[in-house]
Amino acid sequence: MTTSSFWVTPRSIRPPTGSGPLDYQRLAVKDLFDVKGLPTGAGNPDWLATHPVPQSSSPVIATLLNAGCHLTGKTLTDELAYSLNGANIHYGTPTNPSAPDRLPGGSSSGSAVAVARGEADIGLGTDTGGSIRVPASYCGLYGLRPSWGAISTAGMVRLAPRFDTVGWLTRDMKTLAAVADVLLPAQADVTFSGVTVLRPEGMPAGAFDRITSRLTRHVENVSVETLPLSVVKSASATFRILQGRSLWREHGDWITRTRPTFAPDIQARFDWSAELDATAEAEAEHQRLAIIRRLIRWNDGGRRLICLPSAPGAAPRLTTPAESLADYRERLMGMTALGGLWGAPVLAQPWLEDDGCPWGVSMLAPPGHDRALLAAFEETTG
Repeated sequence: MTTSSFWVTPRSIRPPTGSGPLDYQRLAVKDLFDVKGLPTGAGNPDWLATHPVPQSSSPVIATLLNAGCHLTGKTLTDELAYSLNGANIHYGTPTNPSAPDRLPGGSSSGSAVAVARGEADIGLGTDTGGSIRVPASYCGLYGLRPSWGAISTAGMVRLAPRFDTVGWLTRDMKTLAAVADVLLPAQADVTFSGVTVLRPEGMPAGAFDRITSRLTRHVENVSVETLPLSVVKSASATFRILQGRSLWREHGDWITRTRPTFAPDIQARFDWSAELDATAEAEAEHQRLAIIRRLIRWNDGGRRLICLPSAPGAAPRLTTPAESLADYRERLMGMTALGGLWGAPVLAQPWLEDDGCPWGVSMLAPPGHDRALLAAFEETTG
């Protein structure tokens, strides 16, 4: 894989439009979000060539600039955000500063690398199937995937509206929470009674000892449950079908008409999505509800948080064969899909290491409890 810069536009491109809690914060923006007067490329040259330059900016960007952010540049994304690797055959792979021989994680790879390198304080991205949580895990960052629908996705290229969320990455919890205060709506003030740690079946016990030890510094009543491999596989398959149906509704006409050039793995996923039918979608929706019922049992009807690793381990190496990456993606999706299928807020934290590289932990709260989730871990940096 070739490496590249993570910037896709000149830096220092938009000054703040107001003053507020995010004064002097440098903002890097994933190249899915519209910025007035700048092209939105979505990581694909054919998309760039067939879409006009936006005449207005995304409401999210307008809000952040009004709160004091300085937009320093737009950052590279995987093609149409349809990957978790952080690689792009057209523009290259941003170098993961925490593990230069490994993937940075996609599809918010450019924003993650900008923050990890210290060239931005806030990396604005999106999370459909894990595109905030995975690069946070691989690059050693904090990240938030908000509840589905909590923040407007207007003025951006959507992948699968059924699951798309606007999220962000930072180097510390304080900045992550400050962005949340600006972007999130008012929510109920709740307190959680404990945390259920999900240990994926077959994964080593040592990492979970480190998770539970860290958790007990911040919360009481920590318990451990097994996350069965059957649930991981079901969640992955269910999410892929529902996402595929949603994204084909969103992009099928453009793909059929334009015949864009995609990376082979991304092209294969689009082709697979095109063949899905309403029967498969209905069956997947039934499975989604079954998975949510299990999550509600694990979180004791909304009273507990759920914790699990953000990924199966450290980021895959840049030299990992395509077939091995495909197998890894299935395991990864089975873990990240839990939050997506539930529409839940997920807080990613850089608590672990694997093979000397970053490895993150994800905290799930019931949908609509984003602020309470952040409050439970507001002192976790360091």
